Amino acid sequence: MPDLPLPQNVTFVGAGPGAAAHLTLAGFQALQTAEVVIHDRLVGPEILALIPANALRIDVGKQGFAPSTSQQVIDATLVAQALTGKRVIRLKGGDCGVFGRLDEEMDALQAAGLGFTILPGLTSATVAAAEIGQSLTRRGRNTALRIVTGHDIAGFADHDWAGIARTGEVTAVYMGKKSARFIQGRLLMHGAPAATPVSVVANVSRPDQQIIGTTLADLPAAVACATGPTVLLIGLAPRAAIHSLPQLQEAHA
Repeated sequence: MPDLPLPQNVTFVGAGPGAAAHLTLAGFQALQTAEVVIHDRLVGPEILALIPANALRIDVGKQGFAPSTSQQVIDATLVAQALTGKRVIRLKGGDCGVFGRLDEEMDALQAAGLGFTILPGLTSATVAAAEIGQSLTRRGRNTALRIVTGHDIAGFADHDWAGIARTGEVTAVYMGKKSARFIQGRLLMHGAPAATPVSVVANVSRPDQQIIGTTLADLPAAVACATGPTVLLIGLAPRAAIHSLPQLQEAHA
């Protein structure tokens, strides 16, 4: 007898980095049918405003190196709500499959005999690149793109620093504020020029977005001026930075 398909109790929705304009049509349509929405801290207020008024909202925010809802509690909450038979939306900032702990939550649902659907969203790197007026790949410049994390469960994350350090490479670093000096040191150690351009984009696509154009030499100082969740685009300079590093340093003096 063939296995019966699992009931599709949960829809994972990537909310994009913040602005409602970056929510996909499929994500918006799914959100309108929600009876329960379990959302992250990084979901923007414009997206949260689209949740139906009668839907139950559950905030399970996580924050690196800070008090957060544990993954075990998130998994248990997701399973418990799905078992009620209600239409559950698991709303994640950016794209739910990029540093979103999606696998742990899918595994928890499957272990409980529950199915799911995944609706990808725009990840912060693509929107940040658009905001600085650049492309993430360019013919004759880079044939690959790296998306890496600044820290993992063990602390600052290690990567192929020699590859990232090569001239012409483009790397998007998520969660890289606290590890900016570590990243700078590793790249300089592996031969990256101190003049390597870096764009620091904080609060991507939100009203308080910051764009700081800097270089690898000044990366820690630039990151110290950024407020909010930040993406580092190593190898890309903004076509027109909203703020320059000297201006920000003067403002913080």
